[in-house]
Amino acid sequence: MFQGSQAAYYPSIATRERHLQSTNLNIGHGIGVNLVQSTGSAGLSEEEQQVRIAKRIGLIQHLPMREYDGAKKGECVICMMELLVGEEVRYLPCMHTYHAICIDDWLLRSLTCPSCMEPVDAALISSYHPTT
Repeated sequence: MFQGSQAAYYPSIATRERHLQSTNLNIGHGIGVNLVQSTGSAGLSEEEQQVRIAKRIGLIQHLPMREYDGAKKGECVICMMELLVGEEVRYLPCMHTYHAICIDDWLLRSLTCPSCMEPVDAALISSYHPTT
């Protein structure tokens, strides 16, 4: 079968294209939002849910986003795909890097880094209110 080496699985180009085009609604810089499932907060009115979503989107848009330059080999641990030069990536305050589409969708549901579980919102809020 695979004598002397282990096979590595890399998704096909078609799989990558479907993944990168899979958002339901784009708001701002590539933030994909599914308004029905994004908060999961039972008991809140539709207006309260939309305000909550808007606040999260505002926080997410303050995270730096750039085209991946390939200086360091990387993988998005959310979709398990290798980061390719030219793809939009977003950097979290903990310095972990993800595809912008993947992490934006993640952060709409949970404001923690999927790798280290560091709270993203606390780091963003403290950057606006520096301690003296």
